[in-house]
Amino acid sequence: MVIPSIITESEIEEHALHLLDELGYECIYGPEISPGGNLVERMDYSDVILRNRLQDAIEKINPSIPEKAREEAIEKLLQPSAQDLVFNNHEFHNHIKNGIDVAYESGNETYYDKVYPVDFNCLTNNDFLAVNQFTVLDGEHKRRPDLILFVNGLPLVVMELKRPDNYTDDSDLIDEAYDQLQTYKKEIPNLLRFNEILVISDGQDAKAGTLTSNSNFFAPWKHENDNKFSTEPEITTLINNMCLPEVLIDIVQNFILFEDDNGVLLKKIARYHQYYAVNKAVHSTKVAVSPEGDKRCGVVWHTTGAGKSMEMVFYTQKISRDTTLENPTVVVITDRNDLDDQLYDTFSRCITYLGQTPIQAETSKDLMDKLTRKSGGIVFTTLQKFSPDEDKYPLLSERKNIIVLADEAHRSQYGLGAKINRNTGEKSYGFAKYLRDALPNASFIGFTGTPIELSDKSTKAIFGDYIDIYDIEQSLHDQVTVPISYESRLANLKLLTNDLEKLDAGFNEITDGEESERIEKLKSKESSVEAILTTPENMDKIANDIINHFESRSKAMDGKAMIVTMSRHMAAQLYESIIKYRPDWHDEDDAKGQIKVIITGKASETELIDHIRPKQKQKQIQQRMKDPEDELKIVIVCDMWLTGFDVPCLTTMYFLKYLKGHNIIQAISRVNRVYLDKPGGLVVDYVGILYDLKHALKQYTESGGKGLLAEDQQVAVDYMQEKYEQINGMLHGFDYSRVFKVPAGEKLEIVREGADFILQKDILINQEVDQKIRPKGDKDYTRKQFIKFTTELSKAFALASPRPETEAIRDELGYFQSVKSVLISLDRKKKGYKSTKELKTAVRQLVRDTVKTGEIIDVFDFMNMKKEGIGILDEKFLNEVKRMPQKNLAAELLEKLLNDKIKAYSKKNIIRSSMFSEKLQQSVNSYRNKNITNIAVVEELIKLAHEIRNEEQREGNLGLSTEEIAFYDALVENGSAVEQLGDEQLKKIATELVEVIHKNAGVDWTARKTVKAKLRLKVKKLLKKYKYPPDQQKAAVELILKQAHTSAEQVAVF
Repeated sequence: MVIPSIITESEIEEHALHLLDELGYECIYGPEISPGGNLVERMDYSDVILRNRLQDAIEKINPSIPEKAREEAIEKLLQPSAQDLVFNNHEFHNHIKNGIDVAYESGNETYYDKVYPVDFNCLTNNDFLAVNQFTVLDGEHKRRPDLILFVNGLPLVVMELKRPDNYTDDSDLIDEAYDQLQTYKKEIPNLLRFNEILVISDGQDAKAGTLTSNSNFFAPWKHENDNKFSTEPEITTLINNMCLPEVLIDIVQNFILFEDDNGVLLKKIARYHQYYAVNKAVHSTKVAVSPEGDKRCGVVWHTTGAGKSMEMVFYTQKISRDTTLENPTVVVITDRNDLDDQLYDTFSRCITYLGQTPIQAETSKDLMDKLTRKSGGIVFTTLQKFSPDEDKYPLLSERKNIIVLADEAHRSQYGLGAKINRNTGEKSYGFAKYLRDALPNASFIGFTGTPIELSDKSTKAIFGDYIDIYDIEQSLHDQVTVPISYESRLANLKLLTNDLEKLDAGFNEITDGEESERIEKLKSKESSVEAILTTPENMDKIANDIINHFESRSKAMDGKAMIVTMSRHMAAQLYESIIKYRPDWHDEDDAKGQIKVIITGKASETELIDHIRPKQKQKQIQQRMKDPEDELKIVIVCDMWLTGFDVPCLTTMYFLKYLKGHNIIQAISRVNRVYLDKPGGLVVDYVGILYDLKHALKQYTESGGKGLLAEDQQVAVDYMQEKYEQINGMLHGFDYSRVFKVPAGEKLEIVREGADFILQKDILINQEVDQKIRPKGDKDYTRKQFIKFTTELSKAFALASPRPETEAIRDELGYFQSVKSVLISLDRKKKGYKSTKELKTAVRQLVRDTVKTGEIIDVFDFMNMKKEGIGILDEKFLNEVKRMPQKNLAAELLEKLLNDKIKAYSKKNIIRSSMFSEKLQQSVNSYRNKNITNIAVVEELIKLAHEIRNEEQREGNLGLSTEEIAFYDALVENGSAVEQLGDEQLKKIATELVEVIHKNAGVDWTARKTVKAKLRLKVKKLLKKYKYPPDQQKAAVELILKQAHTSAEQVAVF
């Protein structure tokens, strides 16, 4: 017996049509306008254009063009010129956007003009129509898309809708809708030749894309600034916002482009955050350029990986077409040659969309020549080309319609103020000053992937305030980017302890007699570390570790890697060390080989000459890196490709270089691009970048079931009624009976409200921590129970049918299934859903990797638990261990895992880890001496796990960081100190201790006697300053230094 659907696909269509009707669309049932219908508008099912509507619209929009010329334009619009679908679609899009060229005679004159099928200036001149169940015949194939939106008789939007309560464990309705569109591309290309936007939906979720979009590039459309869960179904939001006639027309004209990606034509559409940001930027530009404007358009801050470069393209095209700006000149500025090339290449791939060819200034003089133009143009240059011979840069243009578009606008070079060289006395200015000299009436706009620092006043002075913000959290929520993980491999190096001592002695001998200022410059942290790392022995160690790490990672996840080095010479050395172990990776031909070095240099640098290439060769390697099928897997860089380098299949970055602030955020973001089922990117640290990374992120955040087994059917009926009552109990207080009395659109709302009601119960239960209702630690117990009970009810219903009792709950079961589908969909979004195919692949890989004779399986990995933060301290895991019937095995397991946890904890806090270690040993000794039973020891060990977990929660309770707590515990180890100074004073000392150690300890300071002595003195002074008990100071100093030494073994402290 078929379980009824509470919401049918036809009701989804009705809801969509209702929304479109309210937006001003005429809505018609497809068969009515098809052959045999009452309102025939096409003579054959192969006709996908509503010709009469098209003719009427073209006549209305182009009244001065003769009828014959208009008909010729229609024929040209409808006639494909190639066999390729995407090529024909590109041609159609150009006709829609830029008009159709026509020629006609009038008198003795030949006139050349354009016919426009759509009026982008007067919305009311266009005809908007929504048709459902529109049957299309193309050759032997016959298909019926769910919903099509016609503009002036042209089928610009195709929607594929699925029933929202049809989820199963093995299906994803959104993916099914996407697959259906791929079938349409193969079987009815005649329809999709005229398409602009494709929409897929399951009645709740909805996403939009284009003909060439992969499934992971179909994206939802949201309200402006919407970043929270809404009870409004996404299909409602998309229709009300994206399909609004004025928005749809704006998207078609300004936010769809075709990009030539190395010979492959890609059709791209803006995501919602790009659309809103660009339109706000255009508005702010028009205000800034106006007579009352201050020439500061503002700054668009959209996190790296969110499509900033394409936003610049969208923005440039739109202001170039804006008649109020009178054909402006756009000057695109970066501060690095490689960034200039990358951005120029991006724009150059979109020439047809832009309507003009970008030009790139080669020299300062060339820049002057290009900027003396009278109007129009897109000019690319680096900021450094605005360096004058004198204090003032020559005037190039006083025009007001020049827009300076700066990439990463917050860097220090954009300053206005003067600087005096302490050695020469010469005065120089920030490049922004010279820009103002050259273009005094230009307006400035900035695009950045990282925020303006709070202390940065000059950026706001030049560009103005934020226009729009789209940060890391929102991009991850929207799945525009993937998360980035961090791994330290400092411990893997195990450098010789006397290396730095020898280095110090040798350094002093070499620099004897030099000026102190020069010595201090030479004695930088990076130069010291580089000298250590680049010894042949250490280069080989690092090379071997990177090879092993990358090959191991590649077995689990295919992808590419980038190694970032401190210098060009280090890059070349590391390359030689790597190919020594993997000679087959090397190839002198740039078109071959698995590893390459990307650096700049001169022909005279013979030791680097093998890696110095012209731009064209570098671009060739860049294309190889972007191609996931190419054998090139690793590139070694120094400064190049750390910003603006977009390679989605890049999964791993190895750092042998220090970076700070926005530079480190930009660099690590190379691995945050979405690519197939890539779960995230990985940053591997060999030099100790964690502190700087944390500091940069701080700055970033500060800127804004069992099936039923029963033989008797009555048992199934009883079981069905039990589950029905359980679900009703969960929904007590929520009136869902309304769903049977309202239109389809309101039904969707009530389904969403039901899901929200279940989720709210979990929130309230978590707040009360009600042990009697649910197990502690399972934060979405109610949601899981609802899904479980609905699944069991559905199975019982099928087994109990056709008993009369099933009829009584038929419709309610349909509603429960709809709510369940929403809850499943939400959870998949939150966790990153994997298809059945992906899961089977993962299981096969697990079997291959783990089923080996005598091999120990990592319990955490086997249970899909992360080792850091959860696992042994996770309540679910502890409960599972507690319930294990094999108590001896449970005790051994807990002992091993707790011991590993305490060892890891000892790297952070030696005082508390010592205490935990003693407790663990006492319990284990008692168990092994048979003083307590295996059941009792399991209880004791679980109690200890709770203590460790509570300890990790102290960080929030005390208001201290993990590192500060470690030093706080070292201070309070002396009981008298607590009595004399008090808790708050000791917390203050702990905070200052962390600062003192960061400022005074360098890399591998634990091996350098002079630094240790200096640090000891600083700690003593700090304790005396706060009057720490004198009789306990010596012990406290030793304990503090011991804790600092322990911390340094895990993460380089500086």
